[in-house]
Amino acid sequence: MITPTNPLEWLISAIGFVIAIGILVSVHEFGHYWVARRLGIKVLRFSIGFGKPLWQRTGKDADQVEYVIAAIPLGGYVKLLDEREGDVPAHELPRAFTRQPVWKRIAVLLAGPVFNLIFAVFLYWVLFTAGVPAPRSIVGEITPNSIAANAGLRYEDHIVQVAGKPTDTWEDATLGIIQDLTDDGTIHMRVRGVDGSERDLELVTGNRSRELTQPDALLPGLGFDIWQPRVPAVVATVMDNTAASRAGIKKGDEILQIDDHPIEDFSQLVAQVKPNPGRAVTLQIRRDGQVITVPLTIGESDAGGKRIGLIGIGPENKPIKTGRTVEDMVALQKYGVIGSIGHAAAKTWDTSVFTLRIVGRIVTGNVSLKAISGPISIAETTGFAIRQGWRFFLSTLALISISLGVLNLLPIPILDGGQIVYQLAELVKGRPVSERAQQLGQSIGIAMLILMMTLAFYNDIVRHLN
Repeated sequence: MITPTNPLEWLISAIGFVIAIGILVSVHEFGHYWVARRLGIKVLRFSIGFGKPLWQRTGKDADQVEYVIAAIPLGGYVKLLDEREGDVPAHELPRAFTRQPVWKRIAVLLAGPVFNLIFAVFLYWVLFTAGVPAPRSIVGEITPNSIAANAGLRYEDHIVQVAGKPTDTWEDATLGIIQDLTDDGTIHMRVRGVDGSERDLELVTGNRSRELTQPDALLPGLGFDIWQPRVPAVVATVMDNTAASRAGIKKGDEILQIDDHPIEDFSQLVAQVKPNPGRAVTLQIRRDGQVITVPLTIGESDAGGKRIGLIGIGPENKPIKTGRTVEDMVALQKYGVIGSIGHAAAKTWDTSVFTLRIVGRIVTGNVSLKAISGPISIAETTGFAIRQGWRFFLSTLALISISLGVLNLLPIPILDGGQIVYQLAELVKGRPVSERAQQLGQSIGIAMLILMMTLAFYNDIVRHLN
């Protein structure tokens, strides 16, 4: 859905990726920098990016901190005065990181992830103050004999709760579904029908949580999709040099049937055409009050490396009247300047907890390893977000900032969380962790990161090849 389809979109994705990573790394490293300086620890360098410096400046204060923007925009670092990295003049030893009390060292290490979370709160505050239109969790088409159909879910049901938590929007509902799914394989829902009555449902997935948590597998695997207004299968436009134009289909034709499949709306027509490129079919059409049959061979197109069928027509923009209206689809999340603070903090907290739970479920095997995404997916997501407008981009930036903050707190030696573990161990033992143990931990941490990055790149590449 978000894969770039032309060079311009790829360029936008690359630019979006660099902007997003640049902003979030700057926030993260500024947290380390700001707290270190406030606690009297000497900072030697503040770098955004790695490798050859593209821009460099020395501060005019007594510390003469080097500020650098480097060539590889995939991270950054703050270099502190540290005895482990070289000789430190005697008069500066009190300002070395290694000479600080444990609480100060932990404060500096925590500052990066905490600043990422604070930044997410700020972004959500901006969004909630300005107002964020979000699609309501209204159910669309139901696949016959699917998990959703067997549970009694119906077209145009509004999912109002998942596992007892309110879910007015699709974002809330999706997060709730994934969380409940990975707990025990059963999704507990409360839905409100078109008539206003509420029902409790259980979607039993058995042991399919790994399968359903693969990218783009959740809703199709459960057997329902997001509600969209139905439009009649009446032809409004016929594109030149397409299967429809060659078959003689005209504007105003109403498609009633494709082979033996009755067509009630345009989405049903798409569902029959899209998976069948190159197939010869017979259409039953109503034209000027007469029903005629038209033979047609479905054309094909390439979408992200996949062959899909199409016949080259566009529908009328006249939704069929049902129990829902287009206005029912959208909930405006807008609060006052003060009220937005609480909602932004709650949103950041809930998303952070969800991220931690998913990481835990990946470790235990309840969530597919294919859910791990890498730089290619992040670039596609940020590029897509930029094309959708500033609200979508800020929301995406907040999600990535939360992920960066939470993942950096994991107890992996090379990350902030792992370094904090060393400091806590020193607090318990009364002496620093040995250099040998720290070097071993660093080696393990680097190996784990390389493994995760390799897996993330592999998932990105396989997703594109498929």
